[in-house]
Amino acid sequence: MNVLLVGSGGREHALAWRLARSPSVDALHAAPGNPGIARLGTCHPVRAEDAEGLLTLARGLDADLVVVGPEAPLVAGVGDTLRRAGLAVFGPSAAAARIEGSKSFAKEVMEAAGVPTAETMAVARAPCVVKADGLTAGKGVHVCRTQDELDAALRAVSARGGGVVIEELLQGKELSLFALVDGKDVLALPEARDYSRVGDGDTGPNTGGMGCYSPVDDAPDPAELVDELIKPVVDELGRRGTPFLGCLYAGLMLTEDGPRVLEFNCRFGDPETQSLLPRLDGDLAAALAAAAAGELTEEVAVADAAAVTVVLAAGGYPEQRDAGSPIAGVDDAEADGALVFHAGTALRDGRLVTNGGRILAVTARGATVAQARQQTYAAVGKISFPGMRYRSDIGAPVHA
Repeated sequence: MNVLLVGSGGREHALAWRLARSPSVDALHAAPGNPGIARLGTCHPVRAEDAEGLLTLARGLDADLVVVGPEAPLVAGVGDTLRRAGLAVFGPSAAAARIEGSKSFAKEVMEAAGVPTAETMAVARAPCVVKADGLTAGKGVHVCRTQDELDAALRAVSARGGGVVIEELLQGKELSLFALVDGKDVLALPEARDYSRVGDGDTGPNTGGMGCYSPVDDAPDPAELVDELIKPVVDELGRRGTPFLGCLYAGLMLTEDGPRVLEFNCRFGDPETQSLLPRLDGDLAAALAAAAAGELTEEVAVADAAAVTVVLAAGGYPEQRDAGSPIAGVDDAEADGALVFHAGTALRDGRLVTNGGRILAVTARGATVAQARQQTYAAVGKISFPGMRYRSDIGAPVHA
């Protein structure tokens, strides 16, 4: 089949890497793609939010499947435009993507579905969690343990405009849970643990994600969690006439009273995808096509291995981006067996340079998380660019 992948980040590079290895894929195209994806398929200069441009491109390519990676195009309705034209799309409608686009809507759906989540607070008082009610690229959640932190969070959220959701502060370990969904049936994928704060020891502001690992040894069985927490939401969205087709991702807190859903996302996670996909065997494209057709029958085999991903970010991330700084050592890292996924890169006069906040995601596999972690950091040590920052504690001390 001819596959068109929409997006340009590290998640999309990981998807391209896995799709390019699917036996059912004859040709891989991306819009707009990035320098890493360009090594796997053909990139086209069409923005991910340009629904009409993507439709023209997909028709011209005779695409059999369109995989939409980022959340913003999905919330904006790109999937609807393509699907109305008769294209097979892996990614939800705008109505179903509200599960990520509006946190208040997600709370309403979870309440109707009987899915346990954090309690909403009528009055903002510390300790609590302040969330901007909209898409924020992972940077709109503020954990407030003091009144000063709460005041700063309310100012930051107000500056964004839009609504705000105030929740109780849950205690426990976080977990990322994923499922492929065809509108009614769900297929659990492996779990992962993400590190959202910018600094070691979970310090500093929230980011889009600084690294992750999979599997997670203290996690409940993902299939059971999917049945308990994701399937009821899929059923509720179906009852509302907005069936969900795509990847539904739940961010969980494993509390003493059981798992609680912190948020839902309408797509694969980033950087979790960079650890999940290297653990999968078989034909991912066939599974995504089956979900897009509403006939999710393809099983996705999981390899008995671990993966650890470390994000290499700009020096000023998450407040600032970096553009034009030369990147060295990627080939050396890949020569040692690591996977280097491009997240914010560009080519300038044939040389790889920075072009974003999160620049690269480095992944290695091993028999255990400890082995994978060692190999990942060895690869990280071969890569450099001015101001490069990363966390040194991804995957530790869980198995280290």
